[in-house]
Amino acid sequence: MTTRTMAAIRLHTFGGPEVLRYERVPVPEPGPGEVLVRVHAAGINPPDWYAREGMPDVPPELRPPFHLPLTPGTDISGVVEELGPDASGFSVGDEVIGLLRFPTALQGNAYAEYVTAPATDLARKPATIDHAHAAALPMSGLTAWQFLIELGHDHPSPFQEARHRPMAIDGRTTVLVNGAAGGVGHLALQLAKWKGARVIAVASGAHETFLRDLGADEFIDYTKERPEEVARDVDLVLDTVGGPHSRRFLRTVKRGGSLYPVYFGEFDDEENAELGITVTGTQVRSNGAQLADLGHLLDTGAVRVALDSTFPLADARAAHERAARGHIRGKIVLTVA
Repeated sequence: MTTRTMAAIRLHTFGGPEVLRYERVPVPEPGPGEVLVRVHAAGINPPDWYAREGMPDVPPELRPPFHLPLTPGTDISGVVEELGPDASGFSVGDEVIGLLRFPTALQGNAYAEYVTAPATDLARKPATIDHAHAAALPMSGLTAWQFLIELGHDHPSPFQEARHRPMAIDGRTTVLVNGAAGGVGHLALQLAKWKGARVIAVASGAHETFLRDLGADEFIDYTKERPEEVARDVDLVLDTVGGPHSRRFLRTVKRGGSLYPVYFGEFDDEENAELGITVTGTQVRSNGAQLADLGHLLDTGAVRVALDSTFPLADARAAHERAARGHIRGKIVLTVA
């Protein structure tokens, strides 16, 4: 019997965008509880290039298992092609989106024409958007949702012992989003507005019109002003940039407020307690039910997803080179013919 094959992007060695190869590989078969999805578009996320590089800056104990050759990608939008044993909730022909197997597997093999996916990681694609926009939603949307709205799981963060519990957001809340034009940032801004908050967006000046159009009440151009010196008495800072410089935002948060760095940095628990500020983070996890909630917000127009650029699957290298240049507005997506 002839083995069905498909196009996929694979890497056989770690390195820069040049290690991404366009190849023919066998079409996978869905296992128990899985479905086979014909991929129409795949979203690009930071873990994709971390994996491509071999995660050199991540301590070995924090790295999920991954082996070469590797097909990158976790975010997909496509159509159910086949149901595996005991798979439920979907039928052949359903349009679906998903963040696949994250973070238990570093990559979900999404840069391909077909991919298998746990049915529980999937939700129906929002009817009002195309596959490219839908593929931009899963990881970024779920990150914003799990940081700001509902965690949705009991898994501890690998970065700290304190459990993340999103603070209540309403019309009395001021939220500052740092890195507001990026994939997580532009969705988090809209979720905070959906909850009624006053939102301060921090990004470079080129993104001001874009972010005000999404609902930002105030805009800070970080190339002209230091946001931690301009903003004061903020209830919540979502720092989508995070890392070692996230601590600077402690001075902008009022006592009783919170600071959520998406990429956790170094903080002093005693200092946080003295200031009366909660500093917690989490690691985004696949969740089909939460994706369905996000999809409903897109279909009602409460949230929209922006595309920075799209590239054909065969041009994955160019897509990663675009990501490396930074200053991304929304998401980068691969389209699959």
